[in-house]
Amino acid sequence: MSTERATFVFAGVMVLVSVALTLFVHPNWFWFTVFIGFNMIQSAITGLCPATWVMKKAGMRTEGQIACGIK
Repeated sequence: MSTERATFVFAGVMVLVSVALTLFVHPNWFWFTVFIGFNMIQSAITGLCPATWVMKKAGMRTEGQIACGIK
């Protein structure tokens, strides 16, 4: 799996977790959902995503690296 796809999966899971926390733990957890949305917007504008940095440090490859066969 590429870092791009893994980032989408990670964001989706975090949104679902934050909604579950809002419903079952405390309504103020909706701020976590707001934070996730804000982070997704800033990532789209700037191209900088902390989760992607961590994935790259862990050895995950980008779509471009996979397409070119770069290890």
